[in-house]
Amino acid sequence: MAVDRAKLSASLAGVDFPADKDQLVAHAEANEADEETLAALRAMPRADEYGNLTEVGRSLQLDPAAEAGQTEADKADQNTGRTADGLAEHETETTSNPIVEELGYNRGS
Repeated sequence: MAVDRAKLSASLAGVDFPADKDQLVAHAEANEADEETLAALRAMPRADEYGNLTEVGRSLQLDPAAEAGQTEADKADQNTGRTADGLAEHETETTSNPIVEELGYNRGS
């Protein structure tokens, strides 16, 4: 389950670091975090203490689409437009045009 970094930051705003997993979950519940964020925090490894938000983020799977600024509507559009190999567009490698590589421009345009 991937977590949005902005939601994680809002859920843990004002927490006193270092904090252990139970303190982080309790603080997120008090800040009325969404269920996805709470579930991710509960599933996180039990470390002695987390020193800051970056360490918490390393223990969680952050949502790469949210990191790239992709909205839920963008994700839905992407899921409907499949590529020939069955991968989502962001998972495919795009090769460059060999004409542009050689000449520096596309001679057809």
